[in-house]
Amino acid sequence: MRNVNISTTITLFDDISELASEDKMLMDAAIKAKNSSYAPYSKFTVGAAILLENNKVILGSNQENAAYPSGMCAERVAIWKAGSEYPDIKIKKIAITASSKLKKVDKPVGPCGACRQSLLEYEVKQNQSFPILFMGEVGEIVKTNSLVDLLPFSFDGSSL
Repeated sequence: MRNVNISTTITLFDDISELASEDKMLMDAAIKAKNSSYAPYSKFTVGAAILLENNKVILGSNQENAAYPSGMCAERVAIWKAGSEYPDIKIKKIAITASSKLKKVDKPVGPCGACRQSLLEYEVKQNQSFPILFMGEVGEIVKTNSLVDLLPFSFDGSSL
């Protein structure tokens, strides 16, 4: 038996004003994407924005349904839209933000487990990782270098 340490390096920003211009532009797009969320049940809105290598920005927002779990997260809406509209263009980075009508979300909100797995599929598909930025509605922003930073011991098609 042996113990293994797993470490992840992330970058923390105190607020959106500290981001590089391209990252700020993308986070602003994610904030805008939240406006199209359909979240009448949870009151929790999420926006995602994906920057492609051709400089197109793809937006997604969470879409709920009374028949849980038939809704869809913003990240998967955006990633599948990018994959279907631009199947041969690599993803450069993604930004995610969330807010609630019930309380102030002042801590970073990362992708859920299912979204992490879906995002990982695209890193594997394009054989290139991409940074992920995420925040609540205010406060700190987390930036990772890759989805693997959020999902160690990941599962992909090579396991099948």
